[in-house]
Amino acid sequence: MPLPSQLLPRRPSPARRPRAAVAACVAAVLTLMLAALTWPAPASAAGAGPCDLYASGGTPCIAAHSTVRALYSSYNGALYQVRRSSDNATRDIGVVATGGVANAAAQDAFCAGATCVVTWVYDQSGRGNKLGYQGPGGVGGSDTAAKATSESLTVAGSKAYSLYINPGNSYWRDGHLTGVPTGSAPEGMYMVTSGTHVNNGCCFDYGNSETTRKADGPGAMDAINFSTSCWFGGCSGSGPWVQADLEWGLFPGGSSSWNPNQRAFKNKFVTATLKNNGTTRFAMKGADAQSGGLATLYAGALPNGYNPMKKQGAIILGSGGDCCNGNTNLSAGTFYEGAITSGYPSDATENAVQANIVAAGYR
Repeated sequence: MPLPSQLLPRRPSPARRPRAAVAACVAAVLTLMLAALTWPAPASAAGAGPCDLYASGGTPCIAAHSTVRALYSSYNGALYQVRRSSDNATRDIGVVATGGVANAAAQDAFCAGATCVVTWVYDQSGRGNKLGYQGPGGVGGSDTAAKATSESLTVAGSKAYSLYINPGNSYWRDGHLTGVPTGSAPEGMYMVTSGTHVNNGCCFDYGNSETTRKADGPGAMDAINFSTSCWFGGCSGSGPWVQADLEWGLFPGGSSSWNPNQRAFKNKFVTATLKNNGTTRFAMKGADAQSGGLATLYAGALPNGYNPMKKQGAIILGSGGDCCNGNTNLSAGTFYEGAITSGYPSDATENAVQANIVAAGYR
């Protein structure tokens, strides 16, 4: 007779899970964990270029220029064109990879044993706002093209060349039909330049200028100026300063009086920004392009007589707006990259662009 305990129903033994199945589950968990750690960052973070950031902020670039790198993560075209003195042949210099740095090796090979000049700086925005030198064979005028090999540097560890402006060099484009803001339309802009190659000649600018190439009056220009020029007098120190060329004056702030918030940027690489809503307000900022954030130099009302603005929609690089139709540029400066936007960029967008420039690794 069975014992009472033997009369109770037996609980079935749990089935043993095959070792292979256990191993597969562990592998799946590890795979998911690894994927979570390596999932691509949003476009607004890793991989974005300055003009991607401006577009994300609602103020897209309508012109984007650089001799050192792509300003969009998707850009895979030419950055600039060089012309060789020995036979007048030309070569477009592009990027080594999509969204990457300039292919300086292509320039070195093409220009070996000869002198080369920069004839065009191409527009990466797709608007066609490429800049040609203001001289015979370029867009017309009295100036010459800049030498292509005056200064080399590294960006992201790779060799690149700057657009090294000396007196007698200037670049221009009539962009009033290709998206460059006109009249009182709001706009913003930035450039990376250098505090080590400057002078007080008029006027090392990048931005919006006259289509007539004449000094047409207050508000006809809206451009960043970076120089040691103390236009109205009373400046503190010797510069160079980030100022606004609004025509008939380089403004350190909201008037012809010296702005006590101004400061000199003598750094090897400098970020300069300007934005103008066209009717009431503008702002200027500057920074070391290798580290740190932007410093606000001025943010406030437009000078008397400059509201509303009367922008004409040309783009200038390296000179004032009334150069070089019958005269020559007197300024010196260095241009690495820059862009002009449609709309008034937010402070957050400008801060993101500065962080991108620092991360680019100018050396």
